[in-house]
Amino acid sequence: MRYNPAMPSANTEIWTVSQITRRIKGLLEEQIGNIWIAGEISNWKLAASGHAYFTLKDQDSQIDAVIFRGSLRRVRFDPENGLEILAHGRVTVYERRGNYQVVLSDMQPKGVGALQLAFEQLKKKLGAEGLFAEEHKKPLPMLPRRIGVVTSPTGAAIRDILNVLERRFANVHVLIHPARVQGDGAAAEIVAGIRALDDYGVDVMIVGRGGGSLEDLWPFNEEAVVRAVFEARTPVISAVGHEVDFALTDFAADLRAPTPSAAAELVVRERQALVDRIEALRRRLGGGLRQWLDRARYRLGAATGSFVFQRPEELLRQPRQECDELRMRLEAAMA
Repeated sequence: MRYNPAMPSANTEIWTVSQITRRIKGLLEEQIGNIWIAGEISNWKLAASGHAYFTLKDQDSQIDAVIFRGSLRRVRFDPENGLEILAHGRVTVYERRGNYQVVLSDMQPKGVGALQLAFEQLKKKLGAEGLFAEEHKKPLPMLPRRIGVVTSPTGAAIRDILNVLERRFANVHVLIHPARVQGDGAAAEIVAGIRALDDYGVDVMIVGRGGGSLEDLWPFNEEAVVRAVFEARTPVISAVGHEVDFALTDFAADLRAPTPSAAAELVVRERQALVDRIEALRRRLGGGLRQWLDRARYRLGAATGSFVFQRPEELLRQPRQECDELRMRLEAAMA
């Protein structure tokens, strides 16, 4: 029998498919491991499990990618086909099919901040639903008896609000619902505060915080918070950050204030407008009354200076004489 070099000998090590796949996986993870990769999202698919499967590609090649639910929840924007991203992950092999892929732990848009992109995406989505439409805006009450505030009880914002209200509207009742205004869990606490004060029945509500970075202000850009502001039956003033800062709650609220102290000013503005109007009416009434009295005095002075008031007996003398003449004529006619 002729020797066939392609045939394994008795001492040849024979690998199974699983073994070679596992070996390749180990080499990839050891030699390449965790990397940053740039590419364009293609074939984005979100599974019922919450994991996302897609392709990262450039002009010459492509690689399968997956991001599991836990990591995807931390992504600040909505990934979509055609979006250029920078992604961090680990190159590995999916052993069942023998395909190499990259398992991502994080991703961010290329050329624009993830938070800024998320802001624009959500603003466009909620705007299309009508959450920012002017016809939904409610007027502020003229004389609020109870003012609700959702903010941190230890921040500068609440001190500014209380100082303004104490100075300009000292007899108002202020209800504070404490809430974290940044970090994990802040959005849920803000939503809970809005709903609690809305159910309690305050006349107007201030929702906000002092200044900070876009990341610090992010809870006020969360969809749940924006929807809670929109759905509140109570008029809401959004007061987030400084004058140059904008949050999505600013667009959904009935009124936007550039700062928390300005929000307090807006709350009492209608009361001040009423006070000013009453004062203007008081001045008009006083002026009108003075004019009426002046005219009355003039008429009285003119009347008292007339001939009749100087010699009032003249008013009766002639009628008496006429009466006597008529009586004499009547007596003569009867005779």
